[in-house]
Amino acid sequence: MKIICIGRNYADHAKELNSPVPSKPVFFMKPDTALLHPHNPFFIPDFTNDLHYETELVIKISKHGKCIAEKFAHKYYNEITVGIDFTARDLQTECKDKGLPWEIAKSFDQSAPIGTFIPFEPFRGKDILFGLKINGEWRQNGNSKDMLFGFDRIIAYVSQFITLRKGDCIFTGTPVGVGKTMPEDQFEVFIEDQKLLSFKAK
Repeated sequence: MKIICIGRNYADHAKELNSPVPSKPVFFMKPDTALLHPHNPFFIPDFTNDLHYETELVIKISKHGKCIAEKFAHKYYNEITVGIDFTARDLQTECKDKGLPWEIAKSFDQSAPIGTFIPFEPFRGKDILFGLKINGEWRQNGNSKDMLFGFDRIIAYVSQFITLRKGDCIFTGTPVGVGKTMPEDQFEVFIEDQKLLSFKAK
């Protein structure tokens, strides 16, 4: 399976990072080793001093597809959850300043905790609220209506370049409010009132 991540898909998040708002989807990838197995703690890697959390809605591809038309894209996913796109912001900034790729900042082991998937159908055609609590306090709150590019547009765009296969996961971007992860932080991630992901940072 592949983990495909959409960057800068919320205008306010792009602004908080002083990044331009894209005119078309921007994506990068993480390997399957970026998954955090359920009930395991997340270990903050020792190669970064500025690890940021980014809370995102995640959809799972339900069948193979290539060059999918946007009007048919809704047929290619039927489950949704939440995830955290962990980012070594100091490494990312260093790579960007040098004009280098920044996989080392995004694609390291355990950098993509993903929650329990639930059926998408109850949310189809609706605005989806999601958010992150750390140590019992809300840190990020998002709404799918604020995405620059919706689920169907993302699938249509990405599938022009990469064949999508059943089981692939797409992180769809983070809203404003990203921040630094600290040891012993307890993460709880929700879609509306459903807690779908929980883990502790070590």
